[in-house]
Amino acid sequence: MGNPTGFMELARVGERYEPVTQRLAHYREFVISLEEGEARQQGARCMDCGTPFCNHGCPVNNLIPDFNDLVYRGQWRRASDRLHATNNFPEFTGRICPAPCEAACTLNINSDAVGIKSIERAIIERAWAEGWVAPQPPVQATGKRVAVVGSGPAGLAAAQQLARAGHAVTVYEKNDRIGGLLRYGIPDFKLDKGQIDRRMAQLQAEGVTFETGVLVGEWPEASPVQNLAKRTVSAQALREQYHAVLLTGGAEQPRDLPVPGRDLAGVHFAMEFLPQQNRVNAGDKLKKQIRAEGKHVIVIGGGDTGSDCVGTSRRQGAASVTQFEVLPQPPEQEDKPLTWPYWPLKLRTSSSHDEGCTREFAIATQAFTGDKGKVSGLRTIRMEMAGGKLREVAGSEQTFKADLVLLAMGFVSPVASVLEAFGVTPDARGNARATTDGPGCYATSVRGVFAAGDMRRGQSLVVWAIREGRQAAREVDAFLMGTSVLPR
Repeated sequence: MGNPTGFMELARVGERYEPVTQRLAHYREFVISLEEGEARQQGARCMDCGTPFCNHGCPVNNLIPDFNDLVYRGQWRRASDRLHATNNFPEFTGRICPAPCEAACTLNINSDAVGIKSIERAIIERAWAEGWVAPQPPVQATGKRVAVVGSGPAGLAAAQQLARAGHAVTVYEKNDRIGGLLRYGIPDFKLDKGQIDRRMAQLQAEGVTFETGVLVGEWPEASPVQNLAKRTVSAQALREQYHAVLLTGGAEQPRDLPVPGRDLAGVHFAMEFLPQQNRVNAGDKLKKQIRAEGKHVIVIGGGDTGSDCVGTSRRQGAASVTQFEVLPQPPEQEDKPLTWPYWPLKLRTSSSHDEGCTREFAIATQAFTGDKGKVSGLRTIRMEMAGGKLREVAGSEQTFKADLVLLAMGFVSPVASVLEAFGVTPDARGNARATTDGPGCYATSVRGVFAAGDMRRGQSLVVWAIREGRQAAREVDAFLMGTSVLPR
């Protein structure tokens, strides 16, 4: 601990944003990273706890006190090495992770947590600027071939680890570009896609091969992804061509809202709406883009995907944006003595909310109403908690005007066709059944086929996907070689 009194003397300094009026005019990132002095000041606030709860709160177990202290001392390259020891892609987590490490920070008990996430971003941006992020090709090839299905954070992390172990890795992606939900699920103003492209270049230099526009397994003809793919590869072909297969696709089966009027034009899943804008930003020409311009938009779902719909709708020029959440509004401040060091339940206001959004809590949609086949409004009812369960409040019915409704209520499971094609046994939630402890970690019911990330655990965070991709890579390596030197 370089500054033993820093946590008492120095205040938390957060990253700054471009003014709302400026950032609504574009789709670029608008967060202004910490300057060197600010990052060093934040590092000085770290107490280097004997038991670093931040380390345990972080799914990839980042060596947070170590790199905080190194930043404070100005040893940026060593800080970058510490960060990359546990996290393949800190530029992703430094932008879009909700930072459970900060919730677990000891200083957060009675003060403001150390700005761990902002320090992480400052480290990796310095590393890229200085040229410290370089390919690490293997010293010796093993002669083993591995197929990774899905190029999201789990697939990319696993592919990099396996390639560095000397295996020949091919990543299959159904979309036309690498990145999975990083590419087409997260708006550009939160994650510039150049961050993915330069990591892809690093992985290619390390020996990873990427195959885009490829559907793996049998997909229904009516599936919208059929139009994305150039070709299809059977599960059997992959098992015959590769010594191991790792399934890392995202949880892309959205939760629907089967109420009257659901079939009206203008009611869409969030993942119909968000990817289109990302494709347009990338230069693609779309014939029928879903647009919020001039419309009264209602987003159903209070999570991150809903927030992304809010920010995108505002940039498209929506007349108004309203976000629904079925649960009651959480408290603005958590009960820290009760919840620390765990992730607390509290009101979270995103940058997209600050850009202009009405938030409605404890509200449920009873029906969509329409005019000439197009949605024109929603009939709703208020909800309340009683005996630990939600119930409708009699006489609280309302009608809201809506020209565009976006369903952002989360995802229930990965697309079942991939698991079915490989004959993998699913769990009760429709994910691939595989454990994370003991012998055979991440192994599915089919020998030589592994699963990680959303494919195994269901909808989750990018940081959890990176963790599972790294750990699954170690298990695949051990399966192929009898033992593994990869970190878990």
